[in-house]
Amino acid sequence: MATEAQARVLVTGGAGFIGSALVRRLVLTDGAVVANLDKLTYAGNVESLAEAREHPRHHFHRVDIADGPALRAVFERERPTAVIHLAAESHVDRSIDAPGEFVRTNVVGTYTLLAEAMRHWRSLPAEAAAAFRFLHVSTDEVYGSLGAEGLFTESSPYTPRSPYSASKAGSDHLVRAWAHTYGFPALVTNCSNNYGPYQFPEKLIPLNILKALAGEPMPVYGRGENVRDWLHVEDHVAALLLVLERGRVGETYLIGGGGERRNIEVVEAIADLVDEMAARRQPSAVSRRGLITFVTDRPGHDLRYAIDSSKLRGELGWRPRWTFQEGLRATVRWYLENRNWWERVQSGAYRGERLGLGEEGAR
Repeated sequence: MATEAQARVLVTGGAGFIGSALVRRLVLTDGAVVANLDKLTYAGNVESLAEAREHPRHHFHRVDIADGPALRAVFERERPTAVIHLAAESHVDRSIDAPGEFVRTNVVGTYTLLAEAMRHWRSLPAEAAAAFRFLHVSTDEVYGSLGAEGLFTESSPYTPRSPYSASKAGSDHLVRAWAHTYGFPALVTNCSNNYGPYQFPEKLIPLNILKALAGEPMPVYGRGENVRDWLHVEDHVAALLLVLERGRVGETYLIGGGGERRNIEVVEAIADLVDEMAARRQPSAVSRRGLITFVTDRPGHDLRYAIDSSKLRGELGWRPRWTFQEGLRATVRWYLENRNWWERVQSGAYRGERLGLGEEGAR
């Protein structure tokens, strides 16, 4: 981050997957003071902060973003120069089973955060208020599903098709409304599927890495024909900091890794990489591709997401550093070498069981 050395950044969801990568970068590389605000649900874990966890410039606050008084106390204590809002319920399958939690955190929580952030912004001296930024981090899933061709752009219409994406669409609209109505200095980013180290093992890539290591069935929805655009988390973090520093207030920037793959291709690549890397530790004469198991598709499973990042590339000069092949290899290696981390974070809240069947979604 090329802003002043002692920038004070409030990161919500900073113990989650993307948030912890952002906090590590801000604290350990960019010299920022970081107020890390996280509720510590099943997917948030302070161990993901690594060396940043005990750093004197890292201040952790266990706070729910829907708790206005607690948020206000953090703003008054930390006096941030910027907010990067990542706190969200983010797993589509869980949203099918328990949509109310997604509405509470993603919609009500974002409203509450906006209210307290604007209160803080209005209290700042003129120069500090002019420099203040609020960056809302969202998903490409708000745009619905693509056919075999085409890309999402910043002007794509919103057509969310799951409780998760609908709740994120609602939060996006709130942020843009605050920018338009109140002149609040907000920006929005929408990203493609992230992967990399420290990702909670409910998502496709880490789940199947651990299933392959354990010799258990590697689940793929339907026939594995759904396509996603994969973005390494470190490339995402670099893009977020560029948008925070140089993005135009009120604008939206799409962030995609240019790594489109069918789900079956991703899982096959994981099986091959685990075969290769685990050979010395777990010799096997049988390819782990044999573990791939097709399971009943997720209700309303979107066919394809893909992002046009030309605005971000053209205006801010961002380029992804990782190709998907290189990033996936590095990710598999990380999980093989960090068993202690993923064994500790796999609490009783999630053991790799099937989610998203919708039995409880109508409650």
